[in-house]
Amino acid sequence: MKASNIAMATLLAITGSFTFQAAHAQQMAGTHRKELSQHNLDIPGWEEVQMRVDIDPGQTAPKHKHPGAEIIYVIEGTLEYRLEGQAPVTLKAGDVLFVPTGIAHSAKNVGQTNAAELGTYIVPIGKPLVELVK
Repeated sequence: MKASNIAMATLLAITGSFTFQAAHAQQMAGTHRKELSQHNLDIPGWEEVQMRVDIDPGQTAPKHKHPGAEIIYVIEGTLEYRLEGQAPVTLKAGDVLFVPTGIAHSAKNVGQTNAAELGTYIVPIGKPLVELVK
């Protein structure tokens, strides 16, 4: 492949990545994510990713899914979770929720103060962590 073709493919990939990140950030307004940990597991092809997710009062993390399982620990506040095929559940600090692989879900801060969760994801290496669902 010519060097100019490689350069163009690289530029398109980078531009596409920035466009996706900008769109993703816009759709996640009111939600703040901070990666805390990311390590390969002893299981070949799998990794753990741990994030703190803060949701502003009255805001909702939009419906999304993950390519692996998620374990949620509510750190502070009150969050209402809606998992596809299940009744809504409201959790407060200290509560835990398991979200199976590929299950679409959302979280809404139903309190008057910040709400935060610790999300631990067990996912295949190299796959996007979050896929927004309409």
